[in-house]
Formats: sequence, C-alpha cells, structure tokens
Amino acid sequence: MMSVEREANRGLHTLGFLMGGVGVGALVSALSLAVRKSVLGLGRMIYISTAMFGMALIFFGMSRNFWLSLLCMLFCGFGMMQQMAASNTIIQTIVDEDKRGRVMSFYTVAFVGMAPFGSLLAAAMAHAIGAPRTVMFSGACCIAGAVWFFSRLQSIRKLIRPIYINLGIFPEPPVNAIVQDSVGR
Repeated sequence: MMSVEREANRGLHTLGFLMGGVGVGALVSALSLAVRKSVLGLGRMIYISTAMFGMALIFFGMSRNFWLSLLCMLFCGFGMMQQMAASNTIIQTIVDEDKRGRVMSFYTVAFVGMAPFGSLLAAAMAHAIGAPRTVMFSGACCIAGAVWFFSRLQSIRKLIRPIYINLGIFPEPPVNAIVQDSVGR
C-alpha cells in the first residue's frame, strides 16, 4: 500500500514540475515580448515559435527522462505563449478600433471554442495510438502549420504594410521607390 502512495505522489510531483516548466517558459516569453518596442518582426515570431512548440512536443513525446521532459516543457511554454501573444498583438494592431471588440470575439471563439474539440480528438487518438504518439503527432501538426504560415507570410505582409504605414509603425517608402517599383512592373 505504501508503495502505491509513493508512486502516486511521485506522479503528482512530476506533473507539477512539468506544468511549472510550461509556466516558466510562458513567463520568459511574456517578458521577452514586453520589452519589444514595436510589432515589427512579430510575423516571423509566429512561425518560429510555432515550430519551436511543435519540436518541443515531438521531443517531449519521445522523452523518457524527467530532465529532458522538463526542458521540453520550458520550450513548449515559451513557444505557445510567444505564438499566442504575437498573433493577438498583430490582430489588435491591424483591426480598426470600432471593430476590435467584434474581431477579438471571433478570435476568442475560434481559439478557445475549438479547444474542447481538439481535446476530444486528442483523447480519441491517445486511446487508439497512445499518448506519446498523440503528442508527437500534435507537434508535427504544429510544424506543418508553421511551414504553411511561413509560405503565406509574404502575402500577409503585403496586406498589413499599408495599415502599418497608416498607423506610423512602418515608415512610408520614399517617392522615388514607389515610382521605381511601378516602372519595374
């Protein structure tokens, strides 16, 4: 009986440390975002942090060592918070003030509202193929999403650039650059 209680306590303590690792990684990420002076470069951070999160999930799924798992959870927390905060910041920056509440409502519904369905799918997958493989598959999906976002980033930047110029975030291109660009087409 005593052995079972010790194993249960060890499992609870291990889970606590791993979840704490996620929290520490998220805190470091939030602090790194707080010292940023501009939203410029956050698009790049979205795909980098998503890929980092995915890689950390894959390594966590393969890990059987506590310290390696804890390190993976630090990177998971960092990548997850960096991606969420960067996406949120860009969306709130580019949306007109009179529509910001509605847009953020849709964003929240899409983000938070889909989580239970993802959890249901993950539980079904874990039952079918095991929890470690499910975590690794989820990491691979994150990496695929990062690659897709990276492939679309140039077209997204073309859409966002005029908004950033209008807001004074991005300097207006010199007049001769505009003339040169239109002649070059």
